[in-house]
Amino acid sequence: MKIIPIPALEDNYSYILIDEKTKEAAVIDPVEPIKILNVISQTGAKLSSVFATHHHWDHSGGNIELVAKKPGLAVYGADARIPEINYVCKDREEFKLGSLDITPLHTPCHTKGHVCYYVVDPNTGERAVFTGDTLFIGGIGKFFEGDARDMYRILFHVITKLPDDTWVYCGHEYTKNNLKFALSIDPHNENLQAKWGWCQDKTITVPSTIGQEKLYNPFLRVNEQSLQHVVGKSDPVEVLHTLREMKNAYI
Repeated sequence: MKIIPIPALEDNYSYILIDEKTKEAAVIDPVEPIKILNVISQTGAKLSSVFATHHHWDHSGGNIELVAKKPGLAVYGADARIPEINYVCKDREEFKLGSLDITPLHTPCHTKGHVCYYVVDPNTGERAVFTGDTLFIGGIGKFFEGDARDMYRILFHVITKLPDDTWVYCGHEYTKNNLKFALSIDPHNENLQAKWGWCQDKTITVPSTIGQEKLYNPFLRVNEQSLQHVVGKSDPVEVLHTLREMKNAYI
């Protein structure tokens, strides 16, 4: 598979996912359709699908224009608020993009209808997950329509159950701010220090991997005593809630 990150708006990411065997393509969160179509036209791939992670306008706001320009697109998602949705994903109900295996993972917290898309290329063994506004590099999304218990279940019973070598493609370029916050509470973490140094001259920092995130993303380390000590709590869900509140207040 081939994945092309498309920076959009101020700090969003859309993605083009291409099955290199069949040249069938999907776009994830196509908020700027003209930009997407221009890139796809250079690849020789045929766009067949839209994978919407959630309904927020900066992710699905381009759906109407894109479908108008490319009638017949399958628009996947799990929220009636997503414009042009015509295929409702059930949790873990697999489907295909060409030869690629797509598994939608329901991750309700940022929004109640949020979906992450897990992709496996059976031809190469490569794996990737498009996490929208659930998991970022070094961070997580805000709990707009859920709470810390919801996010804990998502992070530890869904996302981190994926193989460590799974590529992570998130919905925003928040990496530097996320890592700066992480360093403020976990300053002696060598993996975090290394990632901070690595990203300084990067404008595009995707992808990371699930395995990497486990090493430096503080929200994936709430079961560790060092992070529990920082926030003064031992219940991992309370630690997650407190860390999210601290991040909300962080400038």
